Amino acid sequence: MVLDLKKMGKIHMIGIGGVSMSGIAEFLKEKNIPITGSDACENQNTKHLKRLGIEIVIGSKKELVKKADTIIYTAAIAKTNPEYVYAQELGKKVLKRSEFLGEITKCFKECICISGTHGKTTTTAMLSLIFLEAKKDPTIQIGAYLKPINGNNKTGKSEYFILEACEYEESFLKFHPQTEIILNIDDDHLDYYQNIQNIKNAFLKFTDCLNKTGTLIANIEDKNTSEIIKKVKHPIITFGLQKNANFNAQNIKKDSYGYYSFDCYKNNIYYDTYTLKILGKHNILNALAAIATSDFYKIDKTAIKNALQNFTGASRRFELIGKYKGICIYDDYAHHPTEIKTTYLCTKEIPHHEVWAVFEPHTYSRTKDHLEEFAHILKQFDHIILSPIYAAREQKTDEISSKDLETLIKKENKNVCFLESYAKIVEYLKENVEQNDIIVTIGAGTINQVGYALLKEK
Repeated sequence: MVLDLKKMGKIHMIGIGGVSMSGIAEFLKEKNIPITGSDACENQNTKHLKRLGIEIVIGSKKELVKKADTIIYTAAIAKTNPEYVYAQELGKKVLKRSEFLGEITKCFKECICISGTHGKTTTTAMLSLIFLEAKKDPTIQIGAYLKPINGNNKTGKSEYFILEACEYEESFLKFHPQTEIILNIDDDHLDYYQNIQNIKNAFLKFTDCLNKTGTLIANIEDKNTSEIIKKVKHPIITFGLQKNANFNAQNIKKDSYGYYSFDCYKNNIYYDTYTLKILGKHNILNALAAIATSDFYKIDKTAIKNALQNFTGASRRFELIGKYKGICIYDDYAHHPTEIKTTYLCTKEIPHHEVWAVFEPHTYSRTKDHLEEFAHILKQFDHIILSPIYAAREQKTDEISSKDLETLIKKENKNVCFLESYAKIVEYLKENVEQNDIIVTIGAGTINQVGYALLKEK
């Protein structure tokens, strides 16, 4: 692998604490590229990067922009960001995160991009562990903390680059994959896409990004995915629960802990039997995607089996973070109604008394676009606590609030309340949870702080 980043000179990263940006920063640091960074607030990623010796300012510092040759920024920042504005005024080379990451993908012979509205992180984690088990020494970029690599980035020395490919603002169209996985296509990010047809069009364009000899691995189980792959010109390997998929699962069983096992068939010939150590039937499809990809790369079956059997999940993916007075606290990154439904089904697989769902809506636009869908799934939990909407990249608006969601849920489930701070949620839980209950914090913001605050109460 030849990687020439020296020509970009010193790099400054705006929004360096983001999950993808921090992974890129660590990659650059390991390549001895001089970098600095800034972010609006400190988090675990910025702390980790500082420990690696990267200069990071919380807030903004124009001097760092002035000293840099190339500026990389995340799509999460506003175009009014002082550093971004200053970089434009100085005429600096300014690249969006996806553009820069796209340049990196060109440097690998085998770039494997994992895409889909749901399940990207888990599938990327599964595939990464399989390649590590097979001693392939891949470079890895994943959207969560993964314990076996002690972070969200690993810089390998081989030709393999395993990359979680996000569809937001069509960022994945900047990549240059040899192999793509499409897990599913759902109506998310409507603030950008407006409708499901535009999302499907984006995924179809993503398949055009494949190299000439590239291969697509797709979920035939998913209606929208199966629809677009009819127009794909590249070779396709399918997976799903149906027997007409190239890789399918049969004889599905669940043990007393809620973990699934299944027989995998390749072209309707028995392939191997797998046992998962993560909850949720949906993870069978994620595993099939990883198995199909690994088989395509001729990875030994033993390595596939061992990696999947030992995989206990990525951070914030229905993660058991601890127990408060014997009550299990889970944290899940779910922020779309389809994902919350999956979270709900996971709770049903665990013995419990009642479930307390602590939900933080993520962005005003998503809350508004899916308000009734959110209410429909959340009402099924025994108890629902709503926090204020997490704005993320958006500006606060009075058009929508968590109170609107509370009103809808209350029509069919009276056990719902809105609390305006994490501190009040923690106190409410302390006063009301009972033995053998489950608490699950849900959202892509910082709602997991509630769970960790409870654990400190012990």
